[in-house]
Amino acid sequence: MADHSPPQRPQQTVGQVEHGGEASEARPAPHYHPRQAYAAIDLGTNNCRLLIARPASANFVVVDAFSRVVRLGEGLAQTGRLSEAAMDRAVGALRICADKLRRRNVHLARSVATEACRRATNGEAFIERVRRETGIALDIISAQEEARLAVLGCHILLEDGIGPAMIFDIGGGSTELVLIEPGGPVPRIVDWQSVPWGVVSLTETVGHEHDEDDEAARAARYAEMRRIVADSFAEFAGRVAEHHGPDIRLLGTSGTVTTLASVHLELPAYDRKAVDGLIVPAESMRDISSRLAGMSPAERRTLPCIGQERADLVVAGCAILESILDIWPASRLGVADRGIREGILRSLMAAEAEGLQARASLKRARADG
Repeated sequence: MADHSPPQRPQQTVGQVEHGGEASEARPAPHYHPRQAYAAIDLGTNNCRLLIARPASANFVVVDAFSRVVRLGEGLAQTGRLSEAAMDRAVGALRICADKLRRRNVHLARSVATEACRRATNGEAFIERVRRETGIALDIISAQEEARLAVLGCHILLEDGIGPAMIFDIGGGSTELVLIEPGGPVPRIVDWQSVPWGVVSLTETVGHEHDEDDEAARAARYAEMRRIVADSFAEFAGRVAEHHGPDIRLLGTSGTVTTLASVHLELPAYDRKAVDGLIVPAESMRDISSRLAGMSPAERRTLPCIGQERADLVVAGCAILESILDIWPASRLGVADRGIREGILRSLMAAEAEGLQARASLKRARADG
């Protein structure tokens, strides 16, 4: 049976540029050198993402970013291993990240890997290869830590209200749902669940679709996806049902929700400023999900903000999203183009601030003594 206790912070130390470390959630104090840079790398099942930022009061300013689709988990559902081609793609992207870390003179960084490396039998060997070839030490984080970082990175975009809220992250290899209780700088996690279904793992388990598939075949495939996800979340759905009410809120962070939000806005090209923080009627997201699931891959490839890159995976994302809307029937859905990387940056900066404050207190105590 899955562990349903709230995510706990592992006892780790903050690392230097090539080290993974944990940090406090407290708000950072303004004690930084203005050019001091922090970095977060998130190597997921589908994407490799980097964010480099400098502190700015209680927030931060992004100075560099990088994102590349690497499909690290491609074929993992069938073989249980990371393929050579997938690892090569990921290492290539991480070399670019390592170069940016050096050029930006990053002071502290944390680099994490998620579901693909958790599941793969050769995950640890891949982590060692990355360290050897790029100098980046990836930390394979637990699903608990992944959920906590996602909440920390995006909760400030929750729609105002007093009712309970759900934050979810649809990844490439897993999906996390976190029930939170608002209040304070960081919300309290009431309950959570992670299932091994993301856009890559679900697509590969059910099987890739073909342009020649007819409407009935596409409908059956989508229904199977919905069934698999619903079954995985059934126990969690029962637990959180008692929290349903008229004021429940929902916030999602993932390529799925940002893509569907772009379709909702009919954007000709992706625009983060238009999407991040957007509030969309839940029924609109359901309608878009059903419409995309009914299209052939060729039809989806012609749509702006989907194209070749997302045409074969977005249907799995739609199935997961609809299952989440079944579990947590909020009338509106908040959209976040932020998550784990931002959570890492806030943790690093907060830990550094705490260290500076502790050293300052010790210095004062010595002076007084």
